[in-house]
Amino acid sequence: MPRLIGVDIPNDKRTDIALTYLFGIGRATSQRICKDLELDPGRRAKELSDEDLQNLAAYIERHVRAEGVLRRVLSQNVNRLREIACYRGLRHRRGLPVRGQRTSTNARTRKGPKKTVAGKKSVKAMK
Repeated sequence: MPRLIGVDIPNDKRTDIALTYLFGIGRATSQRICKDLELDPGRRAKELSDEDLQNLAAYIERHVRAEGVLRRVLSQNVNRLREIACYRGLRHRRGLPVRGQRTSTNARTRKGPKKTVAGKKSVKAMK
């Protein structure tokens, strides 16, 4: 498996698809990279030479914010919001949706699995 910026990219995928396995690189960016480096996007990743891989790694580090750098920037942005205690920062801190979604129903992705709370006993159970 070829390795770019600390990530193994799959052998049997096309080059433009294999590049999307890097965090921060999508289809459009991968196609632009292939075009700029004059790589055939239809060529399989295992067919890339060592020189091609070095050129890819150098290009990505110079021109694209991806992998560790991007993850660090995103976490710094969230931490800045938390520190200044703005509304979005408080929502991040509490693990609730940040962009105005409803929370009375749904929001399970942010809130996690349901936590069942022992409710009141029904009138029938008390008799």
